[in-house]
Amino acid sequence: MSLTFAGVSLAFGAEPVLSGIDLTVAAGEFVVLLGPSGCGKTTMLRLASGALKPGRGTVTSGFARAAVVYQTPRLLGWMDALDNAAFGMKSLGVRRAERRERARAILMRLGLAEADLAKRPSRLSGGMAQRVAFARALAVEPDFILMDEPFAALEAGLRRRLQDLVRAETERSGVAALFVTHDVAEATRLASRIVVLSARPGRIVADFANAPAREAAEAFEAAAALLRRSDVAAAINAAGGEEF
Repeated sequence: MSLTFAGVSLAFGAEPVLSGIDLTVAAGEFVVLLGPSGCGKTTMLRLASGALKPGRGTVTSGFARAAVVYQTPRLLGWMDALDNAAFGMKSLGVRRAERRERARAILMRLGLAEADLAKRPSRLSGGMAQRVAFARALAVEPDFILMDEPFAALEAGLRRRLQDLVRAETERSGVAALFVTHDVAEATRLASRIVVLSARPGRIVADFANAPAREAAEAFEAAAALLRRSDVAAAINAAGGEEF
């Protein structure tokens, strides 16, 4: 199983966004798309999900079920945390008792307390809400998960804790992941492979394996080493535009 971009280019009107993208994400890989704002990272997620079609080239996926985690949790305000996490399974025909049991197990692994499960989104902290969103994605048992800067709005300490939890859960389930960020240290903490995009129109300027950093200091050291590469530094420091 894999997701493949072959010669993909895309423009919105007269504005070129992506140019000549060739990329394969294999089963079990955690691929991080790293690049400046506006380089087309989110556009690549939309192409991967099927929400967009390329202007040129092809995007093909052999994965059976994909799930998405956005920058904001997008929880349903009239449901509690447990039912929000279980919601995606309803469309799959999973019985209510099983939905709730599966969602509870994932939420507990992600660090929510039993008392938090009955809270509605307005009573959840930002970190709790993102854990619920991630649990909702995992609960449908995807083989491929797309993540669009899901920790960008969180403070640094909480962001690191959730990075560790997400990495542990994806390793545990064997799900493939395509994760968008412009944070170099975050990429080194999560990725089994880092793909660096240039400023718009986005082109792949580097693609290499990565051993996920387990400690904060290790992640910053790896990020510093990454930025010493001239091709990576030029891409990351380039002026971007509005992200699509």
